Amino acid sequence: YKDVRKLTKEERNAFKKLPWSDKKYAKSLGVKKLYGEKGFTTLERLWARPTLECNGIWGGFTGEGTKTVLPAKASAKISMRLVPDQKSAKIAKLFEKHIKKIAPKTVKVSVSNLHGGEAAITPIDSPGVQAAVAALEKGFNKKPLYQREGGSIPIVVDFKQILGLDTVLLGFGLPDENAHAPNEFLNLDNFYSGMRTVAHFFNELPNYLKKR
Repeated sequence: YKDVRKLTKEERNAFKKLPWSDKKYAKSLGVKKLYGEKGFTTLERLWARPTLECNGIWGGFTGEGTKTVLPAKASAKISMRLVPDQKSAKIAKLFEKHIKKIAPKTVKVSVSNLHGGEAAITPIDSPGVQAAVAALEKGFNKKPLYQREGGSIPIVVDFKQILGLDTVLLGFGLPDENAHAPNEFLNLDNFYSGMRTVAHFFNELPNYLKKR
């Protein structure tokens, strides 16, 4: 956590303006209570703090029925969502070091780092974001609110490192539209408003670049 960039006061205030209910979110997940890092709201934990997930775990006899088989080997797949200023190679080494430290001395531990990606963030006050805000307001006839959601788009980091440019990602899908699923769909009102927004964005961007 030493390298984790802290949330600014402006970002935390922006999160508080969003319509949100911990109770409804817990119900949608099928759990009775939410749990997470102390000192942060659910949205801050979801969007701005590091995560560690066990995606799958297996070992021994897992078929139907009973059997008194003791597994000689067990495996797990772990993923971690990193945030700005963390480095994937460093975090992978820290994870491996910690797992080997807490493992019993009678157990042999092997950790394979499959792949990693660096985190990126576009500042709220950047010309691109300000142009996007103006475009969204014209496209949807409503003033947008800010969020800081995580995603996996590695080329965004390359654009920043190689070209020195911030990336603006304009998405128009809703959380319940089953993104990447076989039955993914898009609300038509958002589809048409999104097209208007993109057109406005290209008109607005030169104006904000001049102010830079």
